Amino acid sequence: MQERTGIITMKGNPLTLIGNEVKVGDTAPEFTALDNNLSPVRLSSFKGKICVLASVPSLDTPVCDLETRKFNEEAGRLGANVVFLTISMDLPFAQRRWCGASGVTKVQTLSDHRDASFGTSYGVLIKELRLLARAVFVVDQKGTIQHTQLVKEVTKEPDYDAVLSGLKKL
Repeated sequence: MQERTGIITMKGNPLTLIGNEVKVGDTAPEFTALDNNLSPVRLSSFKGKICVLASVPSLDTPVCDLETRKFNEEAGRLGANVVFLTISMDLPFAQRRWCGASGVTKVQTLSDHRDASFGTSYGVLIKELRLLARAVFVVDQKGTIQHTQLVKEVTKEPDYDAVLSGLKKL
């Protein structure tokens, strides 16, 4: 498994990412993560839909909370053909609790805690913390990556306008 150092930081400290970089034009790597009921979910479950894959370190942190709420608002405006998935290493029980407490109903949360399948497939698993880096990937209906955004400083928000602009083109 490839290790990439110095690509992201947390509070200015460099971190190591595990996995290969995913680029625009690549076929979206398959992954399996757990939904809030412990059922496995694969990316291929959403074939034919536009998928926004947002990885976050933990929903129980202020920036991840804010980001997921923002995407939840946008998901309500974009229709049934666009699926928003927020993926973290949080346990499915914690994700379900967070969604209930936050009123998040349009974003589906998935847990990568068991196998780090998403983290390693998309090159966003932080070696030192076993958390996911903050990143956003947009996958079109054919399974091709159309937008990638790896947030250099984990404590910062993604560029929402860039993600939404990319979605509107699809």
